[in-house]
Amino acid sequence: MNKFALAAVLSIAAISTAASAQAPAPAQPAAPAPDVLIFTNGDQLTGQVVGAAGGNLNFKSDMAGTLAIPFAKIKELRAGDKPAQFAVVKKGLIIKKNTPAPEGTLRIAGGEILVARDGAASNKDAASESAAIPAADVNVIVPRAEFDKEVSGHHSFTEGWNGVLTAGATLVRSTTSASTFTAAASLVRALPTVGWLSPRNRTAININETYGKNTSPGAIPQTTPPTPNVVTLSSIFHGDAERDEYFSPRFYALGDAAFDHNYAQGLSLQQTYGGGVGWTPLKSAKQQLDLKADLHYETQTYLNTSINGAPAVITPSTQLVGSTISEAYHRNLPHKILFTETANILPAFNVPNDYSYNVTGIFALPVYKRLSASFSTTDNYLNDPATGYKKNSYQFVTGVTYTLH
Repeated sequence: MNKFALAAVLSIAAISTAASAQAPAPAQPAAPAPDVLIFTNGDQLTGQVVGAAGGNLNFKSDMAGTLAIPFAKIKELRAGDKPAQFAVVKKGLIIKKNTPAPEGTLRIAGGEILVARDGAASNKDAASESAAIPAADVNVIVPRAEFDKEVSGHHSFTEGWNGVLTAGATLVRSTTSASTFTAAASLVRALPTVGWLSPRNRTAININETYGKNTSPGAIPQTTPPTPNVVTLSSIFHGDAERDEYFSPRFYALGDAAFDHNYAQGLSLQQTYGGGVGWTPLKSAKQQLDLKADLHYETQTYLNTSINGAPAVITPSTQLVGSTISEAYHRNLPHKILFTETANILPAFNVPNDYSYNVTGIFALPVYKRLSASFSTTDNYLNDPATGYKKNSYQFVTGVTYTLH
């Protein structure tokens, strides 16, 4: 390429670069206008309405985070360009599947919650709104999608589960070696998952296992030939499941099953299957008390044991018709400490001497985020243990608890 051709190419490139630099950049679409909250003192806050509960509007701002603002301090709420759809639930309203509730776009003016119909402009005058509700009469405001889902009851089996997982261990390695392991899971699924709807059903699953092994030398000093080591085992297992179906906010029918194994009482397996009723006389944000009673079938099988080297002692199995009378209480204490207590009494109608009971108390102290230190005590009493075993079995367990929700 000669110098004249090279000069022509460079000139064309320079012209193209200059034209590109002068061409305007494509216009970016404008961000949708946010919701605007105006306080009674004239201050303004932009962001997005999240919902409302307890007399407060929950408002999310990029600058201030999510705030709970009393309705009394709000002069006006203006919906943005793309307002979210909400449902407004009044105080005292019992909602069922076909119960209507005002739904649409929110704004606040003159101390009233104004709800625009779908497709209507969000900032119309109050007279054109589908509903005008005094703020003092509002129980909750929730996103419309959440309202429809909770009212219809369309939840998958994996949704709505809450509970805790607990584990603990004790190890001793010396002349005598000992190991004790504990593990527990307590899961509850209550539907609906929100407190502003009456309860529909509840599923509870509890599993608890304590296993221990203690190994001691057969003789000290060792004999010749060595005496076999003495091995002592302990295993206490409890598992239960319960399904509650509510026919009023405080009363429900229940079906339950429970399984127990207790090596310390010579109990191989105790099974109960029954049904009954329950009542919640006390329920608030801080505490709840449930009282329950059922009628059940119960069977007990025992371990075949030997005492002082004598032949195995056979304790016959028993089949019982009885009842479980129980109470369950939990309370949220200061500093986020949770106290839980349960007690069950199991009388047997056909064999009155074959009764049993168990009592459990648990304190959970928060340590870090969802982790807590737990201290639990459990007393199991079986009035008809296997021959050679004590009637009472007591445990005190410390462990670490992880809260699922």
